[in-house]
Amino acid sequence: MSGNASNEGVLYVVATPIGNLQDMSLRAIDILKSVDLVAAEDTRHTRKLFTYHGIATPLLAVHEHNERDVTGRLLARLAAGERIALVSDAGTPLISDPGFVLVRAAREAGVRVVPVPGASALVTALSVSGLPTDRFRFEGFLPPRQAARRQRLQTLRAQAVTLVFYESSHRIVEALADMADCLGAARRAVIARELTKTYETIHAGTLAELLDWLQADTNQQKGEFVVLVHGVEIDPEQLDAAARYALEVLLEELPLRQASALAARITGAPKNRLYEYGLELKKPTP
Repeated sequence: MSGNASNEGVLYVVATPIGNLQDMSLRAIDILKSVDLVAAEDTRHTRKLFTYHGIATPLLAVHEHNERDVTGRLLARLAAGERIALVSDAGTPLISDPGFVLVRAAREAGVRVVPVPGASALVTALSVSGLPTDRFRFEGFLPPRQAARRQRLQTLRAQAVTLVFYESSHRIVEALADMADCLGAARRAVIARELTKTYETIHAGTLAELLDWLQADTNQQKGEFVVLVHGVEIDPEQLDAAARYALEVLLEELPLRQASALAARITGAPKNRLYEYGLELKKPTP
């Protein structure tokens, strides 16, 4: 891994541990040691990882505030044949972390972009949640303002897949309260807190029960959170209600044919039944 025989620049997108520094692949360590530069979200944070694994590669800060400004410089270095690795503070870059601007620009410039897989809080939480994993929807961080947050949650209410959110300690209680109110207090959910770290906690219950649990113990309100929420249970009794709600929301923005097709994809309801229901909604009131 120490050479670059083709003399062509390569951008490696390298996953790093989400907590436990031992959760680092041998390949990732080798690449981080051999590249010319590591673009890091926070160089101070990444230096701790480098010290632990004996990595001495130069670091350059690339974060949400400067990514557009430094991307041109990095592309020039890649065009000159340098090999650069992109890392975030934790987990897989670009997953609710910076890096999209650089990766897109590199691909558009014809630079080879190579994934180096590893830890991701999203997949780690899903794997131990006990909630359905065959289909899920990753929402990242909800909007910080309550009105926008509740609006986003309302659009997800009829989703029949597991919903996955990231949340910070500053908003976890407020976010969970809004989830209980907008998605349903009885909806099954899991909180995964401080994954792979000393105070790792994975707690399951209804949204109402999880909110009570958090409010009763301020220690559980600290750290980084993944919140996973069970999708709407679709059965013959609930199908119509969920499908009708989805169609009603979509009809506020879309034509009937498009809305009914999209509502069918979301809820699994027959498209023709949804279309007929839409026609009934559009009938003028006598």
